[in-house]
Amino acid sequence: MEPIVLLNNKSFELTIKRLCYQLIENHNDFKDSVIIGLQPRGVFLANRIKLELESILNNVIINSGKLDVTFFRDDFRRRDEVIIPNSTQIDFIIEGKNVILIDDVLYTGRTIRAGLDAMLAFGRPSKVELLVLIDRRFSRDLPVQPNYVGKTVDSIISEKVKVEWKEIEGEDKVVLFNQNVQKK
Repeated sequence: MEPIVLLNNKSFELTIKRLCYQLIENHNDFKDSVIIGLQPRGVFLANRIKLELESILNNVIINSGKLDVTFFRDDFRRRDEVIIPNSTQIDFIIEGKNVILIDDVLYTGRTIRAGLDAMLAFGRPSKVELLVLIDRRFSRDLPVQPNYVGKTVDSIISEKVKVEWKEIEGEDKVVLFNQNVQKK
């Protein structure tokens, strides 16, 4: 199976704008709301969402941070390789706030569960919502449901969804490919 482009650069940009307008409908001026991106790749989406929201809302500063979930995962002791955590940076209070947890792809739900556990070290939010760019909805191990979804993808277990970011790969796009097919 040849890789399938699920979102190209233009649809990627439009999807982020749509997600921002959905957030504005529910959070207005973000006075009581904060954004937390899950390390590593949810941070890229969180940064894009924050910048777009601040552009749309003119002069509104939105608190955003990044959260590493490495040692909160239920599988971190099962790995053979050395685990290198990412950084956590949350320099604001989440106690009583509405938290929008952001990740690029929702697959089994285990990263989100770990994110919820890790986030509680910073206080007890009033409400937590989940925003994902891609929802692989038929692959859950845990009962996790996003509040905001960029695109829903129905895929089989041998398929992988890769979000490519202009900051890393040089172009914004989302690709679906079969991970069992070797490149020639």
